[in-house]
Amino acid sequence: MIFPGEVTGVAKKVPSQMGYSMTMKGEMMFESGKSMPSVDAWLREAKADVSAADCGMYLTHNGVVRATPKSEARGVETDGVAPGHKVGGMVFGFDAQKVQAAIEATRAMPGIGYVRVWLASGELTVGDDIMLVLIGGDIRPHVVDALQALVGTIKNECVSEVEREA
Repeated sequence: MIFPGEVTGVAKKVPSQMGYSMTMKGEMMFESGKSMPSVDAWLREAKADVSAADCGMYLTHNGVVRATPKSEARGVETDGVAPGHKVGGMVFGFDAQKVQAAIEATRAMPGIGYVRVWLASGELTVGDDIMLVLIGGDIRPHVVDALQALVGTIKNECVSEVEREA
């Protein structure tokens, strides 16, 4: 898991963005840091990418910390805050290699031309951004399926979320 101050061993660093990395192919990107990047800037960059000619749609997902505990919202048992109580924040971490593998698997899905992910790390409070995902592809069904698959994989297999009671 990656927590504040840890080095992730990324393939390429860009000084202007903390934790920026890119795979060897150049079209799959993963970032982390305290402040969420601009969705507008990401879209501009995606539309300037070589993959843009084959992308007819872009979808984003912006996950944020909510006051309703995961156990209540999803109806599942967790080690976090009990149903009926409020979340005040969480400690969020992730496994960068698993996230990168999830990005690569998503990029390999039919019709997907562009995948970019940003994840927060460390102590977060209600309303803080947890993640930003941008996916570009040829047609709506491909892009919707890819977004659902990637966000599901990240949430279920790549991250650690420990809720703190308010």
